[in-house]
Amino acid sequence: MDFGVVLQTNPPSARTVQLAKLAEDHGFTHVWTFDSHVLWQEPYVIYSKILAETRKIIVGPMVTNPATRDWTVTASTYATLNEMYGNRTICGIGRGDSAVRVTNGAPTTLKMLRESIHVIRELANSRSIEYNGATLRFPWSIGSRLDLWVAAYGPLALKLAGEVGDGFILQMADLDVAAWMIKTVRDAAANVGRDPLSVKFCVAAPMYIGDDWEHMRDQCRWFGGMVGNHVAEIVAKYGTDSHVPQALTDYIKGREGYDYNEHGKAGNSHTSFVPDEIVDRFCILGTPQQHIEKLESLRALGVDQFAGYLQHDNKEETLRVYGETVIPALTEHIRAKV
Repeated sequence: MDFGVVLQTNPPSARTVQLAKLAEDHGFTHVWTFDSHVLWQEPYVIYSKILAETRKIIVGPMVTNPATRDWTVTASTYATLNEMYGNRTICGIGRGDSAVRVTNGAPTTLKMLRESIHVIRELANSRSIEYNGATLRFPWSIGSRLDLWVAAYGPLALKLAGEVGDGFILQMADLDVAAWMIKTVRDAAANVGRDPLSVKFCVAAPMYIGDDWEHMRDQCRWFGGMVGNHVAEIVAKYGTDSHVPQALTDYIKGREGYDYNEHGKAGNSHTSFVPDEIVDRFCILGTPQQHIEKLESLRALGVDQFAGYLQHDNKEETLRVYGETVIPALTEHIRAKV
């Protein structure tokens, strides 16, 4: 299993770079960031600094969207970073949430998402593409490689992830929901003739090492509110009696609204509707052994990467314990002598 961290690009940018370097020092392979250009600093500028000051870490957004950036510009950015730093980028992409809603926009259609994935993938992988009636290719890009991982919740978005995604991002660590979504994505891949095992799976959720459960829950309750935005859309479209797991729909009954000014912030004022049970199910909290046990269960379901959100007050210690205890426990050990 690979391990990533998910950061917000809050100022000072040097702090984001510092945490990325610390994550690499502790054995993490990926650094993801939010991509919401009004709420936080521009991530792609910061990626260049992270890549310059690390050795192997892979960087990318969790997640970008097709609405706020021209697709060819997005592809050019990745191809440039890959030329500069040696194919150390990844692209998480979805229909859009905070980046579009803060500017009074709306998530894109799945059709637009599908088209954008194709354009970005082809150009960022040094291939030509038909775009707006012209055949385009970056003449300066040779050997660039970029995987696109689709973030999704609803049945149709999961179908798209299985059909076109190099990977799938599930932003929650609920075991029941993960099992349903992984099966749905794999079935969709198989139905279009893809190898279902070729689609990689990333579970992203807050990780907090500690033993004060009340404090850990309060630090991570924001995540249930963020996920609630997407779940509310699913319920509005499919109702509460659909084949979407009940664990994913029941808890938003008390949801009254969402303030994007507090998006992804610990202790925000609009997530009191999220019960402790949901925090425990959606996040990974507790002692190192409790983290290991839940991660082993996720790995058994087919999860290839766990990406831990660090929007709380225990960042460095959580990274340290993961590096010294959790990651080694889930890493294949090779014997020096048999």
